[in-house]
Amino acid sequence: VQLQASGGGLVQPGGSLRLSCAASGFTRGYYAIGWFRQAPGKEREGVSCVTDSDGSTYYAESMKGRFTISRDNNKNTVYLQMNSLKPEDTAVYYCAARIRWSHLGVEDLCTEDRMHYWGNGTQVTVSS
Repeated sequence: VQLQASGGGLVQPGGSLRLSCAASGFTRGYYAIGWFRQAPGKEREGVSCVTDSDGSTYYAESMKGRFTISRDNNKNTVYLQMNSLKPEDTAVYYCAARIRWSHLGVEDLCTEDRMHYWGNGTQVTVSS
């Protein structure tokens, strides 16, 4: 199993970035997949997640209306479109996936301890 994140970089406040996460090796697919981030000195937090079965999505409150998670199933890739970026969005962004079924809704799945596989991080820096 491999999750390869890319697309990070330096962007000015108000700008946009699109992160990509290429998933491979999931022989039976994944149950949920999403994005997490960790800023310096802070704990890793869930940004956005989506379930494979019905496409239910979750966004952390501060990301609602600015970030959009999407999938290209043909390419086994998950995207995070980030608009109206703020300096406080600066963090290392990680892609993670859960493979086992859960009775929990996506909002409760989008936590660090519910994920089974983690990809590399990609740095996002929002600064003028």
